[in-house]
Amino acid sequence: MPGLIGRKIGMTQIFDDDGRAVGVTVLEVGPCPVVQIKTAARDGYDAVQLGFGRVKESNVRRPAKKPAKGHAARAGLDHVPRVLAEFDFENEDLEPGQQLTVDMFEVGSRVDVSGTTKGRGFQGVVKRHGFAGGRGSHGGSSVLRKPGSIGAGTDPSRVIKGMKMAGRMGGTKHMAMSRRVIRVDAEKNLLIVRGSIPGARNNIVMVRPGR
Repeated sequence: MPGLIGRKIGMTQIFDDDGRAVGVTVLEVGPCPVVQIKTAARDGYDAVQLGFGRVKESNVRRPAKKPAKGHAARAGLDHVPRVLAEFDFENEDLEPGQQLTVDMFEVGSRVDVSGTTKGRGFQGVVKRHGFAGGRGSHGGSSVLRKPGSIGAGTDPSRVIKGMKMAGRMGGTKHMAMSRRVIRVDAEKNLLIVRGSIPGARNNIVMVRPGR
């Protein structure tokens, strides 16, 4: 079972059988058509390429989209997927044009969900790394959110690589490991998993079977 592409709808809470509120994330997962199957003999590695969503027909007519339209047509698709992604292919019986749906996941199973975290822009050390900052009294108003000393003395007389400093925060790929599947709605292509998932609403996510 390779995995599926989806998007994050948002977070909410549901009540379990014991009446406890459980924070969950709702994902719209699939349907994902098989666009291409790559083999080690032809491509150098084994993988399956899946698609998700569809590009507007008005945008498909643009010359830049002609290669994508031909690529999708070779798989027998009548539309151009908006997102393409590759997953590990383990000698499963898949064919181009085949639709993979959220039915492949079961309630109680575990999944790994990867996505792009929210971008926070350029941030200081207090927000980015949780530094306490300087003292707030006795003349400390000028060092409230400063990082403090960053040097390493006379030897080696330079800032050591990897020092926690101000910089760009967020906007990186992150994977939420081993999230439990709470509910599966095959009719609406919804997958409800326990806990949080990286990214903002409508963020594209990759859902793979957990270990």
